[in-house]
Amino acid sequence: MKIAIVGSMNFAKEMLNIKKKLEEQKHIVIVPKNIEMHANNSIKIENIKEKIEENLIRHYFEEIKNWDSILVLNKDKNNIKNYIGGNCLIEMAFAHVLNKKIFLLNSIPEMTYKDEIEAMQPIILNNNLEKVK
Repeated sequence: MKIAIVGSMNFAKEMLNIKKKLEEQKHIVIVPKNIEMHANNSIKIENIKEKIEENLIRHYFEEIKNWDSILVLNKDKNNIKNYIGGNCLIEMAFAHVLNKKIFLLNSIPEMTYKDEIEAMQPIILNNNLEKVK
């Protein structure tokens, strides 16, 4: 399966680890642009200038169009268990509208847009990558 990983750049190292594990399971995996720089702290935070100059939102939409599914790396952040941020919610919506599978690494967070996430009917992995099929 062709899988695009999405999530907060705070989890860049984890994204690369999950990419490797999924590739070991014979999946083809893409991660966000500049992820290596985020993982090694060359870029501390993804900022508006980077998003605009590199057209990151549109770029990843184009990637998602060509893949079978997305895997949302939703981990604890900002004192929210299994956090899903704004960019990630947008990417989930892209995938949903394009009829792609949506996998969540962990359960749906208790956030104001929980209903919207539930309506997309993601497949919850409970941190078990063997369920990606």
